[in-house]
Amino acid sequence: MEHLTTLDASFLQAEDSDPHVSLAVGAVSIIEGPAPDYGDLAAAFAERAQGIPRCTQVLHTRPFDLAAPEWVDDPHFDIAHHLHHVALPYPGDKAELHAMIANIMERRLDRDRPLWECWIIEGLDGDRWATLMKIHHCIADGIATAQMLARLSDEGAGETFASDIRAAHDSGPSFLSLLRPRLNPLDWMNDVVRATFAATSAAEHAVVGAVELTARVLTAGEESSLNGSVTRMRRFSAAMVDLAVMKKVARNFDVTINDVALAAITSSYRAMLLDRGESPHALRTLVPVSMRSVDHFDVTDNRVSAMLPMLPVDEPDPVKQLQIVHRRLDRAKGSGQREGGSAVFAAAGNIPFALSAWTIRLITRLPQKSVTALATNVPGPRGPQRVLGRKVVEILPIPPIALHLRTGIAMLSYAGRFSFGITADYDSAPDVDALARGIEDAVARLAAIGRSQDRSARVEDDAK
Repeated sequence: MEHLTTLDASFLQAEDSDPHVSLAVGAVSIIEGPAPDYGDLAAAFAERAQGIPRCTQVLHTRPFDLAAPEWVDDPHFDIAHHLHHVALPYPGDKAELHAMIANIMERRLDRDRPLWECWIIEGLDGDRWATLMKIHHCIADGIATAQMLARLSDEGAGETFASDIRAAHDSGPSFLSLLRPRLNPLDWMNDVVRATFAATSAAEHAVVGAVELTARVLTAGEESSLNGSVTRMRRFSAAMVDLAVMKKVARNFDVTINDVALAAITSSYRAMLLDRGESPHALRTLVPVSMRSVDHFDVTDNRVSAMLPMLPVDEPDPVKQLQIVHRRLDRAKGSGQREGGSAVFAAAGNIPFALSAWTIRLITRLPQKSVTALATNVPGPRGPQRVLGRKVVEILPIPPIALHLRTGIAMLSYAGRFSFGITADYDSAPDVDALARGIEDAVARLAAIGRSQDRSARVEDDAK
């Protein structure tokens, strides 16, 4: 039996602390039509799900949290409990699709069954259809979820953009890895000394990062309509831009694609707050960071840490916003926040599970006012996918919201597209579509500024 880690189980405990939240993550694949026969789809998905252990396993919990929950095979597994077939009302455009997504995601998964669902959605305009995969966050983080979803496609889990991220090739300093056999005893002793210093330095870095994360969590932010209690109902919207445009902007301004995405989110949040009649102020934002190395892409669990940068929503100039985002993310990466967050959960795994579970439930019940937004970047498949021979043209990520965050944004790169999926509380964020449009506008604005700078540079070169 496999036990949940402390981090995996924390998503169950956070869900327990608020009856209005569901901590399931999801992704919608929009597929060229016409849709295949439902029976053929059900048979294909049933066969492919059998090859993914978590799809046929159920949680077994212990009374009073005396031990961590564990995954056990479901003796009564029935694919019919997990596959659902619906159709959009006419005209089947984005508004109807987004409303359907919100309605599906706001309901909690049944913990008496394997914690996933697949919804087949027909009736999209343009002779298209979609699948919505919904998986509890206790099963997997973004990269592991993307791998699971890819295994349900015709191609299976192939190459993804996840291989580009830092953690995929950076496992950090390892004491044992440096103690390789050496013929010269002096060389071996030198390795021991270097490994000892590397381990000490890494530990100090993690401690500094953990202290910084803790201080930021305990520091209340500015009052904002983006924080507060949420209802059970959700809204969903999405923005879509060309990945080539994102890459071009990143090259023009010597930043990363993630910097460009967060700057676009910054700009759109600024416009949203101004439209609400609020004074824009810097937003402390939860940015999950992968700790998953490339040799663990096929492991289904959560391997993430976090950074808490301040998005410069108070800055009106889009280029300055991008530059500030870049500097603050660089600083957060170098401060040890990533390592510190990981170390905290690693340490929590060494204390009795009941104590950590009760502590997390208590903490997540308290109203938090330090973090205002969530922005998570999930690397998707590099190449186009197909489902029963039909091409997947778009993939929309769906983040959950919890802990008094009224909006959450997930980003996903797939083939040549970069999508933003936005989940929001129904009552407090009726302007979620404007938030999505603002992101698209912000990327277009940065691209236009970059083109203008290119033209100016060429004119100067010609003049010389």
